[in-house]
Amino acid sequence: MKRTVLASALLAVVASAAHAESFVKVDGSSTVYPVTEAVAEDFQKSTKGAVKVTVGISGTGGGFKKFCRNEIDVANASRPILKKEMEDCAKAGITYYELPVAFDALTVVVNPKSKITQLSVAQLKKMWEPDAQGKVTNWNQVDPAFGDAPLKLFGAGSDSGTFDYFTEAINGKSKASRGDYTASEDDNVLVQGVSRDVNAIGYFGYAYYAENQNKLKPVAIVNSKGAAVLPSEKTVIDGSYNPLARPIFIYVNAKSLERAEVRQFVDFYMKNASTLASEVKYVPLPAKAYQANTEHLNKKKLGTVFGGEAEVGVTIEELIAREAKL
Repeated sequence: MKRTVLASALLAVVASAAHAESFVKVDGSSTVYPVTEAVAEDFQKSTKGAVKVTVGISGTGGGFKKFCRNEIDVANASRPILKKEMEDCAKAGITYYELPVAFDALTVVVNPKSKITQLSVAQLKKMWEPDAQGKVTNWNQVDPAFGDAPLKLFGAGSDSGTFDYFTEAINGKSKASRGDYTASEDDNVLVQGVSRDVNAIGYFGYAYYAENQNKLKPVAIVNSKGAAVLPSEKTVIDGSYNPLARPIFIYVNAKSLERAEVRQFVDFYMKNASTLASEVKYVPLPAKAYQANTEHLNKKKLGTVFGGEAEVGVTIEELIAREAKL
């Protein structure tokens, strides 16, 4: 009898401990990481430790690999889900909700001592296109006015959504890039590289530039109208920073959302994304966008409004209109 009571008590303790340690697993984009990490911190405080949220950084592509293997509940993504990833999720029976959470200004940066202040898309392409590999190695090959100095390139790794988006926007094809550059899915590695070399240039999400303004200088991008435009909330909203303004997302596993802790986390995210996106220097979406996300969850509107491509040039209003048709 005593053993039965003891066993029952032990099971109750184990069940209680398991309940006390509910987990939400997130992984993916380093660009989206600052927003999701801020949400996770505030959410965990609100639950007083009852729910643990882990947020990893394996790049958008790496995150989707885990997502489509059912290893995580939420994928951070700095570009829409691609066709191959959609197919992988479908094969594994993974359905999902696509929730845009903010807009980013993909930022090209140089060392503060660099003389470079602006670049055209054509000049960026000359640096980064596949044919440049082993050939374009000096700044004067991009433009004689830039002087005789070695061209040191730092950029996103191939598992990064930022890599997919940048190559689509600049080189005209996703994943088409020279390979002889310092690559990393960790944007802090790129920040350090550019900050230490006067001849360096790199690219990553605006939040990482904003956190390191004393170490980096942003480059104005010459847009299709011939205007040299710096990344900012204003230029993202008015569309003048295209083609490097982009939506960023979280993708939520539909099965995971049935768990109370995941639903609580995602609801908390939608209620606080605007404030926290601003805090980490991204451009929040209008309130109606977050409301639409919640409606999609409530009405079980699954899937993506993109065609499986790393599409460029989508404005905030176009994104909202497209999501409304899901």
